[in-house]
Amino acid sequence: MPHWFEALADHTGAAYLRYSFTRGTDQEIDFLLATLGLGPSARVLDVGCGPGRHAIALAERGVGIVGVDISLRFVELAAASAPGAAFVRGDALALPVRPGTFDAALSLCQGGFGLLGAGDGEVLRQMAASVRPGGVVCVSAFSAYFAVRYLETGDDFDAATGVNHETTSVRNEAGVEKSFDLWTSCFTPRELRLLFERAGLVVEHLWSVRPGAYRADPPDLEHPEFLVVARRPG
Repeated sequence: MPHWFEALADHTGAAYLRYSFTRGTDQEIDFLLATLGLGPSARVLDVGCGPGRHAIALAERGVGIVGVDISLRFVELAAASAPGAAFVRGDALALPVRPGTFDAALSLCQGGFGLLGAGDGEVLRQMAASVRPGGVVCVSAFSAYFAVRYLETGDDFDAATGVNHETTSVRNEAGVEKSFDLWTSCFTPRELRLLFERAGLVVEHLWSVRPGAYRADPPDLEHPEFLVVARRPG
């Protein structure tokens, strides 16, 4: 059964990269490479890679990158833009990669993590299994604090599940507008730590961030996302 995100991706196509939240890709990647200690010889898995903006930036810096996304349209766009990387259509709940083959696994901007509700814990377990012992898993997640404090008109935040539902209009490459329902899981720092621990990962950092402005800021109520860096025990 197709994931609800696939219809959105099929409509949006390359126009996804026109949205303002994608413009800080280089800053995000430079911060992560420095934070995670990854060099050109590293192998990185990008889970929920979309049209490949983070994977492309990593490939340009010489990192070996494999991107996985549920949307065939996004996988095709990514492959056409980053010939130095590999992309495959796959489900974050059953990653089509060999276990223990990556130095790091990323899932940023609610790519493979945060769109699956009760399945988010399994996504973390899949990512943990994909990295070698001592490897790192890095995930961004939407802040429940921010979602509630700055709830937008028309949004519906379910306090029982922590899922925010919104209806939004998205334009495609030709400028044609279409409405989609989006469901995004939102988290507190405590929830994230518990999810990572249950996946067998040791949390090293948990910061509040904004797209395009990744910094080592402690958790607060004013940033829309949390960034978690965890390690698979060696």
